[in-house]
Amino acid sequence: PYEIGDEFGGLGSSGLHASAEDWGPSKFRPQPRENTTIACIATDVALTRVELQRVAIMAQDGMARAIRPAHAPFDGDTLFSLSTGKKVIENPALRQVAVAQLGNVAADVLARAVARGVYHATNYDGVTGKTWREMP
Repeated sequence: PYEIGDEFGGLGSSGLHASAEDWGPSKFRPQPRENTTIACIATDVALTRVELQRVAIMAQDGMARAIRPAHAPFDGDTLFSLSTGKKVIENPALRQVAVAQLGNVAADVLARAVARGVYHATNYDGVTGKTWREMP
């Protein structure tokens, strides 16, 4: 649902929505570190450590939207958030709104970034699996 134009090939939803009962069509492998995704959300808004943590918590929803399963006990899915501190918001009420907006947008952007990465992925030497674009 996050595709703009045909950036993911215009194929629509994959139909591979894996559930806990049926992960067969997914690329799921239950070995430690086989399914780890690491992401970083960066902003120029000056945020405290607690505010950055809230942005990261909200942004992790983007991982859950794009990756199945996400945050499983045997993977290392992690998201970092950081700020350059260039734009200062003095008003506390506006800061809370900014944190909520940043977290919400970060989740959408992260979901799209994961999908774009999967769509544009290519194999490397020694890998025999199919890429997304090679799958039926």
